[in-house]
Amino acid sequence: MKHIEVGLFRLGPTDLEGGEMSINFGDLNRGMVIELDGQPWQVMDYERHKMQQRAPVTRIKMKNLLSGAVVERTFQRYDTGFTVADIDNRQTQYLYTDGSYFYFLDQETFDQYDLNREQLGSALDYLKENMIVEMVFYKGSPINVNFPIHVELEVVETPPAFRGDTAQGGNKPATLETGLRINVPMFITPGTVVRVDTRNGEYTERVS
Repeated sequence: MKHIEVGLFRLGPTDLEGGEMSINFGDLNRGMVIELDGQPWQVMDYERHKMQQRAPVTRIKMKNLLSGAVVERTFQRYDTGFTVADIDNRQTQYLYTDGSYFYFLDQETFDQYDLNREQLGSALDYLKENMIVEMVFYKGSPINVNFPIHVELEVVETPPAFRGDTAQGGNKPATLETGLRINVPMFITPGTVVRVDTRNGEYTERVS
Protein backbone atom coordinates (compact mmCIF):
# COMPACT_ATOMS: atom_id res chain seq x y z
CA MET A 1 0.00 0.00 0.00
CA LYS A 2 1.48 3.28 -1.01
CA HIS A 3 1.60 6.45 1.07
CA ILE A 4 1.83 9.85 -0.57
CA GLU A 5 1.49 13.44 0.48
CA VAL A 6 -0.11 16.25 -1.42
CA GLY A 7 -0.31 19.94 -0.70
CA LEU A 8 -3.16 22.12 0.45
CA PHE A 9 -6.45 20.91 -1.02
CA ARG A 10 -9.50 23.10 -1.37
CA LEU A 11 -13.04 21.99 -2.03
CA GLY A 12 -14.81 23.83 -4.81
CA PRO A 13 -18.52 24.63 -4.88
CA THR A 14 -19.26 21.75 -7.26
CA ASP A 15 -18.15 19.21 -4.66
CA LEU A 16 -21.38 19.68 -2.72
CA GLU A 17 -23.81 19.65 -5.61
CA GLY A 18 -26.21 16.78 -6.30
CA GLY A 19 -28.05 16.66 -2.97
CA GLU A 20 -25.57 14.52 -1.06
CA MET A 21 -25.23 14.96 2.69
CA SER A 22 -22.54 17.51 3.58
CA ILE A 23 -20.70 17.90 6.87
CA ASN A 24 -18.24 20.40 8.29
CA PHE A 25 -14.88 19.91 9.97
CA GLY A 26 -16.40 19.45 13.42
CA ASP A 27 -18.39 16.42 12.24
CA LEU A 28 -15.36 14.38 11.13
CA ASN A 29 -14.84 10.98 12.76
CA ARG A 30 -12.35 8.19 12.27
CA GLY A 31 -13.83 5.53 9.99
CA MET A 32 -16.16 7.97 8.24
CA VAL A 33 -16.18 7.79 4.43
CA ILE A 34 -16.17 11.06 2.52
CA GLU A 35 -16.21 11.71 -1.22
CA LEU A 36 -13.39 13.63 -2.88
CA ASP A 37 -12.55 13.82 -6.58
CA GLY A 38 -15.49 11.50 -7.26
CA GLN A 39 -14.05 8.68 -5.11
CA PRO A 40 -14.70 7.34 -1.58
CA TRP A 41 -12.05 8.05 1.09
CA GLN A 42 -12.15 6.59 4.59
CA VAL A 43 -10.85 8.87 7.36
CA MET A 44 -8.08 7.04 9.21
CA ASP A 45 -6.90 9.92 11.39
CA TYR A 46 -7.09 13.71 11.55
CA GLU A 47 -5.80 16.64 13.56
CA ARG A 48 -6.46 20.34 13.66
CA HIS A 49 -3.77 23.00 13.80
CA LYS A 50 -4.06 26.63 14.83
CA MET A 51 -1.45 28.71 13.07
CA GLN A 52 -0.31 32.19 14.02
CA GLN A 53 -1.86 34.91 11.88
CA ARG A 54 -3.35 32.27 9.60
CA ALA A 55 -6.64 30.40 9.41
CA PRO A 56 -6.64 27.03 11.25
CA VAL A 57 -6.14 23.93 9.11
CA THR A 58 -7.18 20.27 9.41
CA ARG A 59 -4.79 17.52 8.30
CA ILE A 60 -6.48 14.25 7.36
CA LYS A 61 -4.95 10.82 6.76
CA MET A 62 -7.34 8.79 4.62
CA LYS A 63 -7.59 5.62 2.54
CA ASN A 64 -9.02 5.40 -0.97
CA LEU A 65 -11.53 2.53 -0.86
CA LEU A 66 -11.18 1.91 -4.60
CA SER A 67 -7.40 1.90 -5.02
CA GLY A 68 -6.21 1.24 -1.44
CA ALA A 69 -3.90 4.27 -1.58
CA VAL A 70 -3.32 6.11 1.69
CA VAL A 71 -2.78 9.87 1.50
CA GLU A 72 -2.54 12.86 3.79
CA ARG A 73 -4.21 16.13 2.83
CA THR A 74 -4.43 19.48 4.52
CA PHE A 75 -7.66 21.46 4.35
CA GLN A 76 -8.19 25.10 5.25
CA ARG A 77 -10.80 25.83 7.86
CA TYR A 78 -12.81 28.11 5.60
CA ASP A 79 -13.25 25.49 2.88
CA THR A 80 -16.89 24.63 2.21
CA GLY A 81 -17.01 21.20 3.88
CA PHE A 82 -17.17 17.53 2.97
CA THR A 83 -19.63 15.28 1.19
CA VAL A 84 -20.49 11.96 2.86
CA ALA A 85 -19.91 9.13 0.38
CA ASP A 86 -22.79 6.89 -0.69
CA ILE A 87 -21.58 3.84 1.23
CA ASP A 88 -23.60 0.82 2.36
CA ASN A 89 -22.24 -2.11 4.39
CA ARG A 90 -23.84 -5.57 4.28
CA GLN A 91 -23.07 -8.87 6.00
CA THR A 92 -21.87 -11.48 3.51
CA GLN A 93 -20.33 -14.94 3.61
CA TYR A 94 -17.27 -15.76 1.55
CA LEU A 95 -18.07 -18.81 -0.59
CA TYR A 96 -15.24 -19.66 -2.98
CA THR A 97 -12.84 -18.39 -5.66
CA ASP A 98 -12.28 -19.41 -9.27
CA GLY A 99 -8.78 -17.97 -9.10
CA SER A 100 -9.65 -14.55 -10.51
CA TYR A 101 -12.84 -13.66 -8.67
CA PHE A 102 -14.01 -14.21 -5.11
CA TYR A 103 -17.69 -14.86 -4.48
CA PHE A 104 -19.77 -13.73 -1.50
CA LEU A 105 -23.37 -14.41 -0.42
CA ASP A 106 -25.54 -11.64 1.05
CA GLN A 107 -26.84 -12.92 4.40
CA GLU A 108 -30.19 -11.12 4.06
CA THR A 109 -31.11 -11.16 0.37
CA PHE A 110 -29.02 -14.23 -0.63
CA ASP A 111 -27.76 -12.30 -3.64
CA GLN A 112 -24.28 -13.28 -4.78
CA TYR A 113 -21.51 -10.74 -5.40
CA ASP A 114 -17.95 -11.06 -6.64
CA LEU A 115 -14.75 -9.07 -6.16
CA ASN A 116 -11.43 -9.46 -7.97
CA ARG A 117 -7.93 -9.62 -6.52
CA GLU A 118 -7.20 -5.95 -7.13
CA GLN A 119 -10.34 -4.91 -5.25
CA LEU A 120 -9.57 -7.12 -2.27
CA GLY A 121 -5.85 -6.38 -2.11
CA SER A 122 -4.40 -7.11 1.34
CA ALA A 123 -7.80 -8.38 2.52
CA LEU A 124 -6.86 -11.73 0.95
CA ASP A 125 -4.37 -12.20 3.80
CA TYR A 126 -7.30 -12.78 6.17
CA LEU A 127 -10.01 -14.28 3.95
CA LYS A 128 -10.98 -17.94 4.30
CA GLU A 129 -13.97 -19.96 3.12
CA ASN A 130 -17.29 -19.54 4.99
CA MET A 131 -16.00 -16.46 6.83
CA ILE A 132 -18.60 -13.77 7.52
CA VAL A 133 -17.34 -10.36 6.43
CA GLU A 134 -18.84 -6.93 5.94
CA MET A 135 -19.01 -6.07 2.24
CA VAL A 136 -18.65 -2.40 1.31
CA PHE A 137 -20.88 -1.00 -1.46
CA TYR A 138 -20.22 2.33 -3.13
CA LYS A 139 -23.14 3.78 -5.07
CA GLY A 140 -24.74 0.34 -5.09
CA SER A 141 -21.68 -1.60 -6.33
CA PRO A 142 -19.44 -3.84 -4.16
CA ILE A 143 -15.89 -2.50 -3.86
CA ASN A 144 -14.22 -4.21 -0.87
CA VAL A 145 -14.76 -5.96 2.46
CA ASN A 146 -14.23 -4.98 6.08
CA PHE A 147 -12.83 -7.38 8.66
CA PRO A 148 -13.19 -7.31 12.43
CA ILE A 149 -10.12 -6.09 14.32
CA HIS A 150 -9.08 -9.70 14.99
CA VAL A 151 -9.44 -12.90 12.97
CA GLU A 152 -8.54 -16.47 13.89
CA LEU A 153 -6.34 -18.43 11.47
CA GLU A 154 -4.58 -21.78 11.61
CA VAL A 155 -0.81 -22.09 11.42
CA VAL A 156 0.10 -24.48 8.58
CA GLU A 157 3.89 -24.16 8.69
CA THR A 158 6.45 -22.97 11.22
CA PRO A 159 9.90 -24.29 12.19
CA PRO A 160 10.18 -26.33 15.39
CA ALA A 161 11.46 -24.74 18.56
CA PHE A 162 14.64 -26.21 20.01
CA ARG A 163 15.24 -26.91 23.67
CA GLY A 164 15.58 -23.68 25.56
CA ASP A 165 13.94 -21.54 22.86
CA THR A 166 10.56 -21.35 24.59
CA ALA A 167 12.14 -20.44 27.90
CA GLN A 168 14.20 -17.67 26.37
CA GLY A 169 11.28 -16.21 24.43
CA GLY A 170 11.63 -14.68 21.00
CA ASN A 171 9.75 -15.18 17.76
CA LYS A 172 9.90 -17.30 14.62
CA PRO A 173 8.19 -17.07 11.20
CA ALA A 174 4.91 -18.87 10.52
CA THR A 175 2.68 -19.34 7.48
CA LEU A 176 -1.07 -19.24 8.08
CA GLU A 177 -3.86 -21.02 6.18
CA THR A 178 -4.48 -17.96 4.00
CA GLY A 179 -0.82 -17.72 2.99
CA LEU A 180 -0.11 -14.80 5.33
CA ARG A 181 3.32 -14.94 6.95
CA ILE A 182 3.72 -13.53 10.45
CA ASN A 183 6.02 -13.83 13.45
CA VAL A 184 4.79 -16.00 16.31
CA PRO A 185 6.17 -17.05 19.71
CA MET A 186 8.48 -20.07 19.84
CA PHE A 187 5.84 -22.32 21.46
CA ILE A 188 3.48 -22.11 18.46
CA THR A 189 3.30 -25.32 16.38
CA PRO A 190 1.59 -26.28 13.09
CA GLY A 191 -2.14 -26.80 13.61
CA THR A 192 -2.35 -24.07 16.26
CA VAL A 193 -5.08 -21.46 15.76
CA VAL A 194 -3.86 -17.94 16.44
CA ARG A 195 -5.55 -14.56 16.64
CA VAL A 196 -4.20 -11.94 14.24
CA ASP A 197 -4.71 -8.17 14.31
CA THR A 198 -6.03 -7.15 10.87
CA ARG A 199 -4.86 -3.56 11.36
CA ASN A 200 -1.17 -4.47 11.29
CA GLY A 201 -1.01 -8.19 10.44
CA GLU A 202 0.59 -9.12 13.76
CA TYR A 203 0.14 -12.08 16.09
CA THR A 204 -2.04 -11.34 19.14
CA GLU A 205 -2.49 -14.61 21.02
CA ARG A 206 -2.92 -18.36 20.75
CA VAL A 207 -6.54 -19.50 20.51
CA SER A 208 -6.18 -23.29 20.51
